[in-house]
Amino acid sequence: MISPQSEEASRKFSEKRGLTMELLVDSGNRVASQYGLVYTVPDDLKNVYQQFGLHVDKSNDDGSWDLPISARYIIDTDQTIRYAEVSADYTVRPDPSHTIEALKKMK
Repeated sequence: MISPQSEEASRKFSEKRGLTMELLVDSGNRVASQYGLVYTVPDDLKNVYQQFGLHVDKSNDDGSWDLPISARYIIDTDQTIRYAEVSADYTVRPDPSHTIEALKKMK
């Protein structure tokens, strides 16, 4: 998984959820920006997040309120995107089985 969170925030997130996968830091959302996946949390939503104790700016490595849109890609060794799932709704995530099936079809 790639996240704009700092290494410390990513480590805490991983430990809290018992994740075993490697988490990569995309400081400043540089990689996500290259795919056109970055948005800035609007002020009214910032206020809602803060009321729930969510402080994106304190978790992000660059201190911003910028977040990547949820996306999953399979990128070939020649840098061709072979599979893409993107959703502007952060609660909609592709099922891992879809990614595995796409990988099997490419074999």
